Amino acid sequence: MNAAALSPEDPTELGGFELLGRIGHGGMGQVYLGESPGGEPAAVKVIKPSVVDSETRLRFAQEIEVLKTIWGPRIAAFLDADADAEQPWLATEYVDGPDLRKHVHTHGPLPLVLTASLGATLAEALHVVHKQGLLHRDLKPANILLGQNGPKVIDFGLAVFTESSASLTAPNTVLGTPACMAPEQAMGEKPLSPGVDVYALGAVLLFAASGHYPFRADNIHALFNLIVRDDSRPDFGGAPDELVPLLTAMLSHKAGDRPTLPEVVKQCRAVVEGQGMKIAQARRRLTAHITDTRIQDAPTEPPPPTLADRTTVTTPQPTAPTVLLPEADTPPAAYTPTVKVRPGPSAPTAPPARPTAPPGAPPVSSRSKERSAPGRAKPVLHSAQAKRVAQQLRETYAQHAKF
Repeated sequence: MNAAALSPEDPTELGGFELLGRIGHGGMGQVYLGESPGGEPAAVKVIKPSVVDSETRLRFAQEIEVLKTIWGPRIAAFLDADADAEQPWLATEYVDGPDLRKHVHTHGPLPLVLTASLGATLAEALHVVHKQGLLHRDLKPANILLGQNGPKVIDFGLAVFTESSASLTAPNTVLGTPACMAPEQAMGEKPLSPGVDVYALGAVLLFAASGHYPFRADNIHALFNLIVRDDSRPDFGGAPDELVPLLTAMLSHKAGDRPTLPEVVKQCRAVVEGQGMKIAQARRRLTAHITDTRIQDAPTEPPPPTLADRTTVTTPQPTAPTVLLPEADTPPAAYTPTVKVRPGPSAPTAPPARPTAPPGAPPVSSRSKERSAPGRAKPVLHSAQAKRVAQQLRETYAQHAKF
């Protein structure tokens, strides 16, 4: 199990799970390697204190409810969670292996048969999700873990129920990963259909086979323009000829022109059999390939995030949005509010009666807080006004944040 050491600010226990090390991070939170009291390994996702507000809690609670709903051999299983904790957390099955993005970055694209096997496995897994009335909406290489028993899909943070038009997303904001995003998702259409996951899977398979995504651009606006234009053509350079017809269909601009997931499974199987191999043999070869490359691997840092990895995107607008602050807090006209994205927790917003350390006493660390008595009172939540202001500022500067 590869995990980086905990930092002094990290908790050592959450919800009964002992935290052993860091295994991942993102703009919204940190993922730890945890262990249950009975010794079961777990991936424990914790939301950063600096981004915890009412909307974040609501979205996190939705992810928890989705994970309680879905099941399948290729889905990382739900273990436990608490969306109302001071630091909201979620524990899922730990998959011991790299994600597909890191694997391709380290070892290069997968061979034809292994890509087709991966496609059949993931299409079957997504079909199970769809039969349970859900869409993933954020399938990408970083959300596919290559474990010792085969690939597993993770991160249902953006999952929604099929035909749902409800949204927690602010106006002019699209959630998802642009490099793997279907045109209708990029244009903010609702409700979405299973075709969005078919498109994303096509982008994932193209990346697995070639090392690049369907469209490449220097900035987010140019990338969106390529995705939503119906005359844009994906770049299939480097992809095996045997896969191009299937990838072309999966990456069709119109959702109705894309194959269903059972059709994707059938066509991937045909590619494997066309190479003189049975699908079960190809799956075993994929698993063996993952195991062999892991043995060769030395511990490395994950590849640095790129434009393609951004997951919160503000759609192009004719003018910059305006944030209206409450009258009592309105600064002089010459003042422009600035938001800086810093690692670690942000300073608390004026808690009304929080005790402070006496002069000369050492500050209380977050590690000490985690070890405090379990019967402590719930923390005082921020005021509704502070939450609104924080949310407005976050929406204004979302396109500049490093998510």
